[in-house]
Amino acid sequence: MLTGKQRSYLRSLANNIEPIFQIGKGGINDNMIKQFNEALEARELIKVAVLKNAMVDTKEVCHEAASLVGAEVVQVIGNKFVLYKESKENKVIELP
Repeated sequence: MLTGKQRSYLRSLANNIEPIFQIGKGGINDNMIKQFNEALEARELIKVAVLKNAMVDTKEVCHEAASLVGAEVVQVIGNKFVLYKESKENKVIELP
């Protein structure tokens, strides 16, 4: 579980990154979960955009994705959300 201070720090880091994944009307599938895991291992922090044609709520998709990959939800704003998962091999982000 992230503390408020850690979440705030991760939000500040996420400000400068662009969404690297988009979730459309197909929702979340196994291939996307695999890609999320690989990206989180490489970057630790990813931003995802939910397209307007997706028939799902951004918050629901965010929490579903986080539970499937074992990540922490950093924030959900509009149609974007940010996930954090500590990397096992290439740890870059030092939490306060």
